[in-house]
Amino acid sequence: MTRTQFSQLLAFATLVTLAASLSAQQPAPKPEDTEVWTPVPKIVTPGVTNEAPPSDAIILFDGKNQDEWVSAQDKSPAKWVVHDGIFTVSKERGVGNIETKRTFKDYQLHIEWRIPENITGSGQARGNSGVFLASTGPGDDGYELQVLDSYNNTTYVNGQAASMYKQSIPLVNANRKPGEWQSYDVVWTAPTFTDDGSLKTPAYVTVFFNGVLVQNHFELKGQTLFIGKPFYKKYDRAPIKLQAHGDKSEPLSFRNIWVREIKEIN
Repeated sequence: MTRTQFSQLLAFATLVTLAASLSAQQPAPKPEDTEVWTPVPKIVTPGVTNEAPPSDAIILFDGKNQDEWVSAQDKSPAKWVVHDGIFTVSKERGVGNIETKRTFKDYQLHIEWRIPENITGSGQARGNSGVFLASTGPGDDGYELQVLDSYNNTTYVNGQAASMYKQSIPLVNANRKPGEWQSYDVVWTAPTFTDDGSLKTPAYVTVFFNGVLVQNHFELKGQTLFIGKPFYKKYDRAPIKLQAHGDKSEPLSFRNIWVREIKEIN
């Protein structure tokens, strides 16, 4: 062994000894090292059933009135028809879409809807409506979760029930028959924008349709357009809108609508 090799071996042995000594001086890791105790999440009492609102929900429709809703066209009181604990789309001329008085950013939404049992028509003209998860202003399409009878009805698949209209096909078709109540449970993460209006982070959506996952944290490419490619337009908070579609089929109904705003714990 040369003198250089001996020196290198001695240096290595010294480093090993030093590392072992330092390791012996370090206390053994404990479970408490990775336990976090604050901040403490607030208590929220779940609903009695999965459909019932939790204690921190904002009730948007409880079967009694449309006090939380206005006309999307002119912000006048909503004029859909409330009856038997539900409200039904009005297709009278000049009534149109309705939207929430409140605006929202990130949220969890529960909404139930029913296509009439005697529904007629086909394709997109069969119980057509939509839940616009962010209605960003007059003339803007917003971000639409499609409502339609897709139980036994053929149409383009990115326009069937539970699609993010013209953007995302639902993972499965979980429709019930016309005349039966259906539910959407939605987690909406709004897009964010820089000061100059350019996109900072895109919108994401997760949807359960009748308890079945149909949109899994889908990243939207922008607003959902009837014609053309989607694009983003800056907004901060927006109402939730329900569509009175212009098709000639029998109008559908909604009930049991509530929302929970999602806020970071701090």
